[in-house]
Amino acid sequence: MTSALDTTTALLKPLQIGPITVATPVVLAPMAGVTNRAFRTLCREAGQSTGFDPGLYVAEMVTSRALVERNVEALRIVTFGEDEQPRSAQVYGVDPATVGAAVKIIAGEDRADHVDLNFGCPVPKVTRKGGGAALPWKRQLFTDIVKAAVDAAEPYGVPVTIKMRKGIDDDHLTYLEAGQIAESLGVAAVALHARTAAQHYSGQAEWEAVARLKEAVRTVPVLGNGDIWSAEDALRMVEETGADGVVVGRGCQGRPWLFADLAAAFNGSDLRVRPGLREVAETIYRHGELMIEYFDGDEGKAMRDLRKHMAWYLKGYAVGGEKRHELALIDTLAELRERLDALDLDAPYPGDDAEGPRGRAGSPKTPHLPYGWLDSRDLSEEFEAKLREAELSVSGG
Repeated sequence: MTSALDTTTALLKPLQIGPITVATPVVLAPMAGVTNRAFRTLCREAGQSTGFDPGLYVAEMVTSRALVERNVEALRIVTFGEDEQPRSAQVYGVDPATVGAAVKIIAGEDRADHVDLNFGCPVPKVTRKGGGAALPWKRQLFTDIVKAAVDAAEPYGVPVTIKMRKGIDDDHLTYLEAGQIAESLGVAAVALHARTAAQHYSGQAEWEAVARLKEAVRTVPVLGNGDIWSAEDALRMVEETGADGVVVGRGCQGRPWLFADLAAAFNGSDLRVRPGLREVAETIYRHGELMIEYFDGDEGKAMRDLRKHMAWYLKGYAVGGEKRHELALIDTLAELRERLDALDLDAPYPGDDAEGPRGRAGSPKTPHLPYGWLDSRDLSEEFEAKLREAELSVSGG
């Protein structure tokens, strides 16, 4: 579908994350319910199709408690394909000991080559218990968690990174302090989604914050995340902020071929993938096959999980509402094939209608926090006990 050009020149130096060299400085953001092994395969294959070395593809978030308890679904999340190199996992937790134990399982049992820590989740079920994007406000707890993870991974040579938001809201920003603390504790890179928890996914990401973090964190790579909908957006972010690379989240939903564009762009090529509906349909079908494999042959579960991707894949294409509705109700792979074949597969790429923002942006939300959370940067014993409840889910967004 695409090929590298002989005259291209890399626009950024390779991304160095501890011992791992990522030739194309692009990272697939961990997204709950999205970046499982099936979707990572599609993204990685798209990047590789250009002939350039691909980026780093991170598994969806897993909670430390679930991993320590060896929950079946948690272990599935940190199970990688034989062709996934390097393997990258993201851990979420609020208790330093549990996070350390989870990271030791991943590193000590050779389950991944890189561990990322989630301090950016804005969803209420996490922040109302002090986790995710709310956690760096309690600076000692943040410090203890990062240290526990780095210490647990260090004997195995596994680098630890962090992904965070600017803070809870514009009056409670934490990203500069958190970045410097993490740097001092030995993390291999820091990534910033340039929104607050209050913004959720609404409005515009403040790329200037990435530039400020880059000025504050000098010895490890700084990655920028937020509103990267195209390869051109990615190039503009690194030019405007000085970031060492980008993290791409919602922009690739229904568009795994975005990683072909990104690989080409960061290697100085103007090659871009603009698939007609037939190519999109074949990608959807392959996604379905990979999902069945991921769920150990459970076709029904795989198709139910695939349904949410349909609107993303078909954004901008001339597919009527009835056909879209039918595709959102598939139960079997045969049914998927039949409904895809019923589309006008000769329809061309629709241009701008298929570009731009995708996924649910929503609106700003008042963060749900524990009572009195913002009164102090220190953690009381009562809050410390309540924080344990924030690890109840296997995956949290």
